[in-house]
Amino acid sequence: MSEVVSVRSATPHGRVIELRVDGWPGNLAGQHVDVRLTAEDGYQAVRSYSLASSGDGDVLELAVDEVPDGEVSPYLVEDVRPGDELEVRGPIGAYFVWTPDRTEPVQLIAGGSGIVPLLAMARVHARASSAAPMRMLYSVRSAADAFYADELGALPDDAFTVDWAYTRSAPPGHPRAAGRVDAATLAASTIPAAEQPSVYVCGPTGFVEAVADLLVSAGHDPDRIRTERFGGA
Repeated sequence: MSEVVSVRSATPHGRVIELRVDGWPGNLAGQHVDVRLTAEDGYQAVRSYSLASSGDGDVLELAVDEVPDGEVSPYLVEDVRPGDELEVRGPIGAYFVWTPDRTEPVQLIAGGSGIVPLLAMARVHARASSAAPMRMLYSVRSAADAFYADELGALPDDAFTVDWAYTRSAPPGHPRAAGRVDAATLAASTIPAAEQPSVYVCGPTGFVEAVADLLVSAGHDPDRIRTERFGGA
């Protein structure tokens, strides 16, 4: 069981939630937890949420985007308050993780709230002062829909770069017109296949599948592309 420590709005339809879990063993960047809600009549709903936090400590950070008609996300975004208890299980996952002992180039590609595990990787990269080149492409509907925009703006340095793609409304002066991520976007805003980066893609199922196909078409080794996708919540 976990206790909600804090909540804050992140987007018009999203929230960042911190949970304290006694005895938490720590987690790697990219891992997730299962959150289970139980109704008064005994009905249970379980959803997986990636962690923006990693390492030691007993406070976990989630970012949740509300899915209309979802079973779990509306409660987490609209109703949860500090002091509430949530049932969580984890950490889960060993495939979609990044550790700072790795030295190859890393390309992160996020769609919407798919930024969460990739932000955890970027945070670890910064804390470790890793020299491994890391680049992030973050696709959102508009600037208002971006999670962690201020933090991402403060992270870039010589070894980390953030590129933005806006699918519905681009800010004035943005060099790319609003639209879905396509082959031209990837060519302009990601590490080339010739440099053999490890690629992590996270977001809605349709986004992840489309981007993975584009990456393979651009010459990326499928074995170096790791994906994590989500559906209804």
